Amino acid sequence: MDEFLELTQIIDWRHESILAVARHLTREKSDELSTARRTFEWVRDEVDHSVDFSRSDVTCRASDVLEKRTGFCYAKSHLLAALLRACGIPAGFCYQRLSVNDDGTEFCLHGLNAVFLQEHGWYRVDARGNTDSIQAEFSPPQEQLAFAISVEGEADLPGIHAAPLPLVVDALTSAESVQQLAANLPDMKPSISE
Repeated sequence: MDEFLELTQIIDWRHESILAVARHLTREKSDELSTARRTFEWVRDEVDHSVDFSRSDVTCRASDVLEKRTGFCYAKSHLLAALLRACGIPAGFCYQRLSVNDDGTEFCLHGLNAVFLQEHGWYRVDARGNTDSIQAEFSPPQEQLAFAISVEGEADLPGIHAAPLPLVVDALTSAESVQQLAANLPDMKPSISE
């Protein structure tokens, strides 16, 4: 589990601001499940999804997501992993391949997390942010993600990654605006062996 607790340049969980929020979220002594739920809900509800709120900042590193309080799904997953790791809870990254317009003509990756819970094992959560049509919740062992796979070509990509995919980090760090990133979202086809 050590790799799912690592400090990295992107998942900079020892940053003072991240540790402060982690302390705030754990100020009331509680069990692992309650801490994970509170942390998930805080990122989901307190950090704006860039597109939903017409925010202009493109963020990637967890501490930057926290400072700006905004990010795409990928960036929000970076912050959630950092906060969970700061609380001593192993966290990794998962991805879905989704149809951009629900018509199967264009696809992109969607970033979410997996958290290791002693009582349940690995459990996927999606802190993207709720809307009128999106309702992601923390209710283990039942998953309630933001998006269901429903269009041909969409997929839940296998595996739990200890670090964000390099193509996701590249997309976030090279985009000069939210509009540029939205027009060039990363995509990865599932391999045939999957």
